[in-house]
Amino acid sequence: QMLWAYASGIFPMAGSAEDPELHWLDPARRGVMPIGGLHASASMRRHLRRSNWRMALNSCFCGVVRACAGREETCINADLHRVYEELHRMGHAHSIEVLDGDQLVGGVFGLTIGAGFFGESMFSHRTNASKTALLVLSTHLAACGFTLFDTHYPTPHLQSLGGQTISRVEYRRQ
Repeated sequence: QMLWAYASGIFPMAGSAEDPELHWLDPARRGVMPIGGLHASASMRRHLRRSNWRMALNSCFCGVVRACAGREETCINADLHRVYEELHRMGHAHSIEVLDGDQLVGGVFGLTIGAGFFGESMFSHRTNASKTALLVLSTHLAACGFTLFDTHYPTPHLQSLGGQTISRVEYRRQ
């Protein structure tokens, strides 16, 4: 059901971690990120050169989802958390982790269907950790031949990295 919904342009959100209901959304305007071409400011590039952070793929998926769900404002309830873990076991949900030593300091996760990546959520326990995860993810998606990087909604944070807003019609075309 979840994969069919995403393939149809629909995605679920809970109102909060405590909200037992899922709300299925199909917004008129969608946020998308460029694949392999995110904008990194000079200070961000400097941070990446100086950082000793380590990046990983799917090494701590449950930890990333837990950190995203544990934020003060979240759209991930217990049911969604269970579904994401099940989709991860099936090979449809993936995460990029940012680690400082053995400590998870940032990450992003989402679902894949064909050549589309549907970003669900991200978190940052250190300055620039979520930006780092997004930059690594964008590069990884390009290397794997993805053609769509969906973020559901545009935000100023994502737009600062090159995120764009497209219409529902254009989104479905892609």
